[in-house]
Amino acid sequence: MKSEYAGVWLAGVAALGFAMKAIFVKMAYPYGVSAPTLLALRMLFSLPVFAWVAIVHSRAASSLTRFDVGMLVMLGVLGYYGTSILDFIGLQYISAGLERLILFIYPTLTVLIGVFFMGRAWSSREGWAMALSYGGIALAVAHDLHFAASWHRVLIGAAFVFVSAVCFAIYLCGSGKMIKRLGSMRFTGLAMLVSTGATLLHFVLSRPLGDIVQPAPVMWLGVAIALFSTVLPVFMQSMAIQRIGASRAALIGSIAPVLTIFLGWLMLGEPITSLQLFSTVLVLAGVKLASTPSAKVSEEKSLQLRAA
Repeated sequence: MKSEYAGVWLAGVAALGFAMKAIFVKMAYPYGVSAPTLLALRMLFSLPVFAWVAIVHSRAASSLTRFDVGMLVMLGVLGYYGTSILDFIGLQYISAGLERLILFIYPTLTVLIGVFFMGRAWSSREGWAMALSYGGIALAVAHDLHFAASWHRVLIGAAFVFVSAVCFAIYLCGSGKMIKRLGSMRFTGLAMLVSTGATLLHFVLSRPLGDIVQPAPVMWLGVAIALFSTVLPVFMQSMAIQRIGASRAALIGSIAPVLTIFLGWLMLGEPITSLQLFSTVLVLAGVKLASTPSAKVSEEKSLQLRAA
């Protein structure tokens, strides 16, 4: 029983950490930091932990083949760097609450990829999932358009975050074989190393090197994003799954969009309306329908999402 209570608390704290990512990012932007710089700080501060994970889980493992290296590069760039940079750019334009809702529809995107590119059968249940999810997103965008000073900024930001979710859905569909070959922890560590390299390359090519030194508040927010919204939640979620199972951990984790909306109101002054709450209910219902046994990502894949 104590282990079960601990699992519930771990899953809840992990959900809070994931929900806080967008809040921390939005808090950093008023200082003038760019998206590539902020992402570089996040990856640099989290790098030691994931490098240690990769080293520990690679010691007694077999050597990587050329296929393994190629897939790690592709998936690391797409799943972590690509998803994160697009997400960070999108947060320059839209509210934290809308960002979290759009990202949360990734299960419906994996269903669509499976239907159109992997020969998976289409069901009426999945049709309802799409209708609920994307109807909810449309209402959430309408909510932000109502309060925004510039409507095109909302559409631009929503587009960036949506493409971010698409990138991660593609990554999820392609990572299952690699997770089975390497194990979830080794794969996560190695993929994060690839992502860090891509992030730093982007930073070097797009920003002056001196930009890595930011005002103290930005540096601390970078640490917070790395530790409290990346490293710790990933391992807390893993421990929660061990104690209470993937389905219950995922159910508790589904409160993250609601937490982000509330925290956005509390810490950023973002408005909360009945329309926004209704759109959130629609999205959560659609995602729940899409997360059937035939479409649901595995426990290992869900852990990868949390690190993105």
